[in-house]
Amino acid sequence: MPAPEIRPGRPQDLLRPEVLASLRNLELVARAAVDGLRAGLHRSPEFGFSQEFAEYRAYAEGDDPRFIDWNVYARTDRTVVKRFLGETNSHLMVLLDASASMGFGGPPLTKLRYAQFLAASLVFLAARQHDAAGCMLFDERVRDYCPPSSRTGQLHRVLHAIDAATPGIGTRFDRPFEDFSAKSIRRGLVAVISDFYCEPKELIESARPLAWQGQDVILFQVLDAGELEPEFDSNVLLEDLETGAAVEVAAEYMRHVYPDRLRAHIDEIKHAAAGIGADHVLVNSSESLEEALRRYLLFRRRRQ
Repeated sequence: MPAPEIRPGRPQDLLRPEVLASLRNLELVARAAVDGLRAGLHRSPEFGFSQEFAEYRAYAEGDDPRFIDWNVYARTDRTVVKRFLGETNSHLMVLLDASASMGFGGPPLTKLRYAQFLAASLVFLAARQHDAAGCMLFDERVRDYCPPSSRTGQLHRVLHAIDAATPGIGTRFDRPFEDFSAKSIRRGLVAVISDFYCEPKELIESARPLAWQGQDVILFQVLDAGELEPEFDSNVLLEDLETGAAVEVAAEYMRHVYPDRLRAHIDEIKHAAAGIGADHVLVNSSESLEEALRRYLLFRRRRQ
């Protein structure tokens, strides 16, 4: 099937799932998503996209050496780095759920692939803002971990880890959250990307220590259109991707009872997140990444 046509003058079209699905290089996807968002927002200073020079500050361990001003060093023997308007100098940590249930969805994208695009876009955006960024991939255990850094090569390391994620087994939030809490020494932004098929109380109890540490937490709940608005004309046998358990479900139940139960589950997670000061964003994997990224930028602005 040929790649979808992208009309000139519409960079936001690069954020559509059917276009993203035709692209294989995760860094190119992240770059396209962020550049499309930037163009769509007309480089609004409200969202911190301006990269005009603002001031110098002393070089500190962990700073990216690419931003050292060698001309100043040659004149004064002082090592300083350039700061830019819109720079927040924050840490971003992406916790990506790579459990079996995230392999559901499509076409054009499974929930996991959409989540990978979202995670990569957040990390790429952090790099544009001169922020340190890292990631943790998990299912029932931590499968990969890249500590936050802004050093040269970090963007490629994190994107490679995200791109390598495949659906695993079940989901546990206590272990990865405890692991991250133990490793984290600086406060920053924590973006958890998952379908959150779990008990809301268990999720929030796992996330509460992050809030106590002063981390700013945002939960991206990624669900497929088939989960949000199922279309069944007859009874269907549904299988749990994580446990293998199967159950026959009547079409009438899926039309009239299931939507209310799903909405109640989403609302419970949202309200529980608010109780620990976290944000919650519901993401439909059949829709553009633009709204999710915009919500993230608004979240950043409020927490600055």
